[in-house]
Amino acid sequence: MSYAPYALSGLTLRDLQRPAPARAPLRACLFVDKDGTLVERAPHNADPLQLRFMPGAGEALARLQRAGLALVVVTNQSGLARGRFTRAEFARLQQALLQRLQQEFGVVIEGTEVCPHAPDDEGRPACLCHIPAPGMLIRAAHRYGLDLARSWMVGDRLDDVEAGHRAGCQGLLFDSGGETVWRRSPLREPDARFFDWPSMADYVEKLATAQPPSFASALGGVTHARATPDSVWRQPG
Repeated sequence: MSYAPYALSGLTLRDLQRPAPARAPLRACLFVDKDGTLVERAPHNADPLQLRFMPGAGEALARLQRAGLALVVVTNQSGLARGRFTRAEFARLQQALLQRLQQEFGVVIEGTEVCPHAPDDEGRPACLCHIPAPGMLIRAAHRYGLDLARSWMVGDRLDDVEAGHRAGCQGLLFDSGGETVWRRSPLREPDARFFDWPSMADYVEKLATAQPPSFASALGGVTHARATPDSVWRQPG
């Protein structure tokens, strides 16, 4: 049995400029932050035995998958850059997560995008993929034929909301207590805020089932990303 691959390599502008696969129609997607949203937050955890799903997460993802959404996990893992755990240890953790989602809930994750970099000394991304930069979402859209304008990013911090907006998605805040700074700007205002997975799934499912499909052009491509490769990361002014 094979599971969705995960990506640990860094993003380059060439990655983002590469044409998307020519597949149509493009699909709506739920991009899911891992720690504090999909699973309980356990800083720098690499032990599969400590994985605890947030209440209702697996059932909600199964419902949204049945509604036709692709599911992609996106996660900052600065512990890799800081030496808190190895890539092999993280790979085992991720494999366990994907296996449990499939075995316990019938959920198949399309892919997992991982940023292995640490932010700079001021806490800002030093790469194109560290959330709140949108690179992981844009890369996944190119890889899997996703329509960013018909997709959602859900996470427990306003950085996740900002990444979604920069990529051209709706940004949803899953308020599990992960946000402590509340630095606000237009890009960081959630389109909706939820305190539990069932309510969030109700919201997304209702919107997703009302959307018409969108089609790739003859050359292939990802539609409606707000951030172009030349401005994939820029601090709000």
